[in-house]
Amino acid sequence: MKLVTAILQPESVGAVSAALEELGVNGLTVSAASGYGRQRGHAEVFRGARYHSDLLPKTRVEVLVNEDAVDTAVESIVSAAHTGNLGDGKIWTIDIHEAVRVRTREWGAAAIT
Repeated sequence: MKLVTAILQPESVGAVSAALEELGVNGLTVSAASGYGRQRGHAEVFRGARYHSDLLPKTRVEVLVNEDAVDTAVESIVSAAHTGNLGDGKIWTIDIHEAVRVRTREWGAAAIT
């Protein structure tokens, strides 16, 4: 199993969620995040004063998938979130030793399907 984590533009989450649902992914976790990459923050003008923030609003999407579905899941996220602009996001995968569905006490692949 792998944990696929994507840090994306907030407006891309709906398309990413729909793309993963089409693959048969049964669940995902979405949380607010902030950070910066190459774009290094942004500047705003509020009531005539200029403010600079190094941290930009992002959304973190996490999904557990079986080994054989990792590449497909990552490609689906990339396709759904890609605009070609700075700040589109990053995706990484982490090996997961075990998963347990608490309600049914299922372990392993059965816990994430």
